[in-house]
Amino acid sequence: MKMFKKIGLVSVVAFALFAFNACGDDSSTSGSSDGSNRGGIPDTVETFMELSDYDCGKSQKCVATYLTEYHDMAVCDGDNGWVIGTLIEKMDCDFSSSSAKSSDSKSNDPAGVTDDSSDSKDNPSSAGTSTKSSNSSSSSVTPSDVEGSSKTAWDYLNPDINYGEFTDERDGQIYKTVTIAPAGTGYSEVWMAENLNFETENSWCGGGIGTTEGDCSVYGRLYTWAAAVGRAEDECGIDHACNLGEGDIRGACPKGWHLPSQSEWEALIVAVDGSITEYTSSNTAGTKLKSATRGSWSSYSGITNEDAFGFSALPAGYRSYVIGNYNYWGKGTYFWSSTEETIYYAYVMGLDYRNDGALLTYDSNHKHYGDSVRCLKDSE
Repeated sequence: MKMFKKIGLVSVVAFALFAFNACGDDSSTSGSSDGSNRGGIPDTVETFMELSDYDCGKSQKCVATYLTEYHDMAVCDGDNGWVIGTLIEKMDCDFSSSSAKSSDSKSNDPAGVTDDSSDSKDNPSSAGTSTKSSNSSSSSVTPSDVEGSSKTAWDYLNPDINYGEFTDERDGQIYKTVTIAPAGTGYSEVWMAENLNFETENSWCGGGIGTTEGDCSVYGRLYTWAAAVGRAEDECGIDHACNLGEGDIRGACPKGWHLPSQSEWEALIVAVDGSITEYTSSNTAGTKLKSATRGSWSSYSGITNEDAFGFSALPAGYRSYVIGNYNYWGKGTYFWSSTEETIYYAYVMGLDYRNDGALLTYDSNHKHYGDSVRCLKDSE
């Protein structure tokens, strides 16, 4: 079974030109740009074939719905059909209105999964605006805060693993760390055992649902690729070739740590599983890297998470940069690498609730999506 994928630019173009055109409404009256006239279109639609049953003529222009099959938003363009992904940016739509934003809680809040955030807040109204949290989910915490109730999040760690600790001198936040050294592999690296939670521009709290942020103290933050590599969007964002060159890229990570490269993610997967096939997840590394003690991964027949090495990955989901929706919480996660593939994409390591494996890919991950960051300790 393939892992979940966010639809890429080439796929979006083909998708928009497919016989999926649903604009049967030839009304001359244009709908409002906030998509207030939904015309019976539900907030969530399972497949694009089902979506094609709904008219999206001029009166439904800018109506948005969550498309479960692609784990992304679909928006009616009022002319040629439904569009997804980066093509939405080219539309003259105002998504600041809540009526133009679809809540995806139905598909991202599976049975038995609840939002751990007690201090969530609404997303900024304009795409690309950074979130500066001022609540208890903020990354700006003191060591005393970390040692208290805000770090009950550590209950997802493997109780049989001997974790270390590291304090980020930038904000005083304490992170659990783990040395992963599978016997007989010759591999030994020190990883953060939780997601980075250092606040930067173009980063948001992970674990969110719909248009509401999640809990930074549990799931860390979601970063655009430019933010993850520590560069400005107009330098390393979508449509810009960053050309970072060789060597460790610290990016958003603390001093002495760096954002793993594609080859470093590959080395981890090979070390814990012994095999890797790019673009597919034909390995069992996912079961060895996902948290087994925190019940936030959606259950799926035949999948048993071991967290054998203490990496303790959580399903923080991802953030759609165009509309600002949080998707796939409780079901999967993507971790950025420092390796750029094209002006649109960068490599990620992905884990999914439906699959045993770990996926290493780039073609479904636009640089402007919000994904998680795990930092790797620099070699001494």
